Amino acid sequence: MDQTTFSMPRVGEKAPSFEAQTTYGKIKFPDDFKGKWVILFSHPADFTPVCTTEFFAFQKRMKQFEELGVKLIGLSVDQVFSHIKWDEWIKEKLGLEITFPIIADNTGKIATLYGMLHAQSQGTQAVRATFIIDPDGIIRAILYYPMELGRNMDEIIRMVKALQLADREKVAIPANWPNNEIMGNKVIVPPPTNKNDIPERLKNYECLDWWLCYKSV
Repeated sequence: MDQTTFSMPRVGEKAPSFEAQTTYGKIKFPDDFKGKWVILFSHPADFTPVCTTEFFAFQKRMKQFEELGVKLIGLSVDQVFSHIKWDEWIKEKLGLEITFPIIADNTGKIATLYGMLHAQSQGTQAVRATFIIDPDGIIRAILYYPMELGRNMDEIIRMVKALQLADREKVAIPANWPNNEIMGNKVIVPPPTNKNDIPERLKNYECLDWWLCYKSV
């Protein structure tokens, strides 16, 4: 792959569109998922140990994702028959059926579009990339894990919950929320836009200073 032409979408941009074959038929993205939160994630290859644990972990939390209105879409640079056979293996050996689609990106076109290809794989393997995309098709967060390290699914769920809360309440979310070391499960109120707002702000919220105020939700 020519590294001089490499690019990847950024947080805040529209998710690149594509059409693809998956284990549950063809999809047109993001059109088929309008109004839904989506987690689009890539894995290096089917029938590999770390990837198997990741898919099991994603599926194990399917109820939580559904409650958040989230659709999962997997992807790797493999053929669709490989995905299907791997799905069968997971169901047979681990007792859990993978119910979300897996994209067969055997040409690497989508992985290239999203900057998912591993730099040292010559375009044959994707890294562990995770894109959190909102109902308007905007990329809200991007996570990259190295090939030797599996993802933390609970952190991905926490991120979706936090982003949804931030959108709903027009607030910012502190570190380690909902267990922040300073304010617990409370959220940060946006800073004031002028000096006249400061006195009222100090009365209405808990504040460490006028620029750092927080509240319960």
